[in-house]
Amino acid sequence: MDRRLTVQERLVKYITLWMWGGTIYYLIEVLFRWIVHGTPTSHQSMFVLGGICLLVVGALNNYKPKQFGFAWQVLIGTTIVIILELIAGVILNLWLELGVWDYSNLRFNILGQVSLLFSFLFMPVVAFAIWLDDFLRWKIYGMEKPTYRVW
Repeated sequence: MDRRLTVQERLVKYITLWMWGGTIYYLIEVLFRWIVHGTPTSHQSMFVLGGICLLVVGALNNYKPKQFGFAWQVLIGTTIVIILELIAGVILNLWLELGVWDYSNLRFNILGQVSLLFSFLFMPVVAFAIWLDDFLRWKIYGMEKPTYRVW
């Protein structure tokens, strides 16, 4: 059984998880851009977005743990990440005109902010995020040891 965390412990937990998510998301983006474009860069907003994505995707398992198998968590989590990417893209690129990314030259894009083709690349990242969130919550915060079922 999970132990009850104080408000301060919960705040530190969520900040820690957010930082893990932000760091990994940012590094994945830098690595991807380095491999594909030869320029290892990213935007600081990707750190913020990555942290938010890990918190939201991690919540799938923590608030409805017995209802979703791992595959469903990955599918729902990927959909959530795509929606968060779309929202971030609309704010950063369309409203604030920062030009962080532009997928308008790709087929199956939405407002040039998300590419449905790239969405499939999010699936293994989301699967790793679910595992990482569960692992960190178990090892660091004494929550229930994660177990998975496919569906």
